Amino acid sequence: MEFSERKKPLNRDAIKYIAMFTMFLNHFSYIFLTRGTFWHDTLTNIGYFTAVTMCYFLVEGYGYTRSKRKYGLRLLGFALLSQLPFMMLTATQGYFRFIGFNMIFTLLLCFLILVVDERIENRWGRVLLKALLLLASCFCDWAIFAPVFTMLFLWAGKDRKRIAVSYMIAAVSFGCASLNALSPLDVLQAAVSALGIVASGICILYLYNGRRAERGRTFSQWFFYLFYPVHLLALGLLRIALM
Repeated sequence: MEFSERKKPLNRDAIKYIAMFTMFLNHFSYIFLTRGTFWHDTLTNIGYFTAVTMCYFLVEGYGYTRSKRKYGLRLLGFALLSQLPFMMLTATQGYFRFIGFNMIFTLLLCFLILVVDERIENRWGRVLLKALLLLASCFCDWAIFAPVFTMLFLWAGKDRKRIAVSYMIAAVSFGCASLNALSPLDVLQAAVSALGIVASGICILYLYNGRRAERGRTFSQWFFYLFYPVHLLALGLLRIALM
């Protein structure tokens, strides 16, 4: 690791803690704030930092994972655990609503894309399976985008220029997808919606030192898995209590 990398202030766990916080802000605004208001839009856009960041670390961490099978089963387990709280969170009325599968299911599909890329030797077989996994994400949170982010970071590897290009493509594509019309105000709002992705890119390229925290690694690992279903459950129960 270069000396300049070691001087950077944020390790992987610190950035993930930031991602958990921004995700909480996004989900809080979804439930309790009025759509179209300043604070709703601001917290929602801040929350877009999380998905692209987790896709980046999924790709980075894949090569360090000792047991791909255990990693995949762990994602599946927490995806199943999170589904009911996710349905509680997304219900605008009543107790539950099914609008799709939660983000950990999406990350599981992204993980499978990495498995396919590693293990399927036939080029067209890889393309077909990745396309099918991409289509399967249409039934999940962050449909299409998370798999595309994953494939961009897979292409980028550890090349900083490619990582920068990947983030640029991710931000532009997300902003374009958020565009409702071509008026100056709509274009501005679409650009602002992509700032969470831009912020993630700045963190990874200029603040991330490439290391994990020296202490509390086991705690952090399980915290990141448990935070998702636990905070969904807490927010969902609070929403129901305030009905």
